[in-house]
Amino acid sequence: MIDRLAIQQEVEQMLEGTDKFVVDVRVKSGNRITVLLDSDTSITIDDCVAVTRRIESVFNRETEDYDLTVSSAGIDQPYRKTRQYIKNVGREVEVTLTDGTVIKGKLIAADDSAVTIETRTKVKKTETVENHEIPYSGIKQTKEVISFK
Repeated sequence: MIDRLAIQQEVEQMLEGTDKFVVDVRVKSGNRITVLLDSDTSITIDDCVAVTRRIESVFNRETEDYDLTVSSAGIDQPYRKTRQYIKNVGREVEVTLTDGTVIKGKLIAADDSAVTIETRTKVKKTETVENHEIPYSGIKQTKEVISFK
């Protein structure tokens, strides 16, 4: 089986010095490899093709057969890296805490240790704004809230 860490290190080395980064590398049974990328600006199909070619040049299919998928981390994917939180400040998110509590609100800050979510509650005509600072260790999953308003 191909080593997940070796693939991740190769792709990270390739992307070093760019605004692109590796979100996740998965190697499943049958050597089915999935590489998810993200960027501070955007990921193009050309970026995915370049990473695919790099992996194929380093990990010979003749030595060990594998199935490779390289794509951008979609909007439906949970955040996995601090860098994703930082780039998405200002967006509506749904955070599931490790205790099962769900907090829905605006991601207003993120740094290396925690995120801050702003929630708004309206009771009658009074709106209450509350900020929740959540350490990454307390987060089970964070997803962007998709709205078509």
